[in-house]
Amino acid sequence: MSSLRSLLLTRHAYLLVFAATFALSTASAQVSLAHDLSSAPAATESSSNASNVDGAALPAEPAASGAAAGQEHGGGYGRQSYLSHLTYEAGGGANAPTNDSSPYITWGGNFTGGVGYRVDPRVSVMAEYQFIDDKLPGALIAETGANGGHAHIWSLTLDPVIDLFPKSSNSVYVTGGGGFYRKVTSFTDPEETYYCDYYSCYPGTTNAVVGHFSSNQGGWSVGGGFTHRLGGIYGESKTKLFAEVRYLDMLTPAVNGITPSGLGVTTVGSDTKVIPVTLGVRF
Repeated sequence: MSSLRSLLLTRHAYLLVFAATFALSTASAQVSLAHDLSSAPAATESSSNASNVDGAALPAEPAASGAAAGQEHGGGYGRQSYLSHLTYEAGGGANAPTNDSSPYITWGGNFTGGVGYRVDPRVSVMAEYQFIDDKLPGALIAETGANGGHAHIWSLTLDPVIDLFPKSSNSVYVTGGGGFYRKVTSFTDPEETYYCDYYSCYPGTTNAVVGHFSSNQGGWSVGGGFTHRLGGIYGESKTKLFAEVRYLDMLTPAVNGITPSGLGVTTVGSDTKVIPVTLGVRF
């Protein structure tokens, strides 16, 4: 009986140990599962945060390269913007002397060309080249004994232009400036020559320079004009027709008692004053 009782006790002990072991294993598994489940969102959140960080970091390089590209391209825009400020003009017309200069120069024509920088829609600064071809009075030509003559004037000047109504289709402006002037007074006589074409040559005459004198000096001008914008109903077109008149004073020295190239004695007063009237286009 005692051995049977011992066997039963032993079996119960084994069962208790097995039950305890199973309970501990189950509890451990539940704790491990709960730990895994509780740590999973953190990992996910951490992963998400890492993705966000990476996502924020990943565009950093393209953004930097885009900024660099923008800077590089911005340089191009800078150059383009500078070029868009350039303005050009070309025109021609006639000019007449003032009363002070009429004994020494008469009427003639002119050509004007220029390039400048448009500071804003209202103000531009033009660097202008002008060529003036004027006739000489008969009395001055007669003093030398020549049969004809002309005065050629070249100039390089810097001239601001102020547009009073820059957004209007029709506007007015004021201008003026100064710079370098060269004047060459020439006397001519007809000389025999030949004109030739594809078939033969023909005799004729041409006015050849037989005497001249020249001077280099400063000068200035002031004037204004009227403009009409071509196209651009909203005022964005930069092409304008212009009509302009100026008062021009070249500070030429007086010429007293010279004999140009052996011609007769000639006298010319100081300063050459003319009024050029010019029609042209500015863009």
